[in-house]
Amino acid sequence: MSPVSAPWDGSVTPVPPPASAAPHTSNLVYAAVVTGAWSGVLSLAIYGLGRLLGVPFEVTVPGSDSLQVVPWVLMLVVPLLAAVVGALLSALALGRRHAQRIVFWAGTAIAVLSCASPLLQPADVLWSTRIWLLIPHIITWVLVVPQIARIAGDSEPGAYAPAP
Repeated sequence: MSPVSAPWDGSVTPVPPPASAAPHTSNLVYAAVVTGAWSGVLSLAIYGLGRLLGVPFEVTVPGSDSLQVVPWVLMLVVPLLAAVVGALLSALALGRRHAQRIVFWAGTAIAVLSCASPLLQPADVLWSTRIWLLIPHIITWVLVVPQIARIAGDSEPGAYAPAP
């Protein structure tokens, strides 16, 4: 007796939507808003905890020679903005073969490159600040990239192939 197969057996999600509801850009943006908002809230919590523990969060910004405190609002808005921009870029991979892998690895590369900002600060910036500023990058990667990649993967050709 052969196992019963279902139309979604080739999908990267356990029970995907029907083929007529293959993911579109709006699905990616919706997921980006949800995961980006959660990432922003968690990043803001990390920022608040760091401030309570005495981390100065002072960095140099381009065009300035003095140290400036990272505004709390950036910790909330930047992850959300990064998620939405990433989702819009991921829309370019919708419907392509290996969309999930493309989106996952491109998102991972962008996340790694974004870590250069805190790591390449001048010597005046404390390492505690650099490390605490890396945590929101990691949170955003963990919450956003796999989810957007999963949705993009559901748009791959054959993701909704009928059962044989």
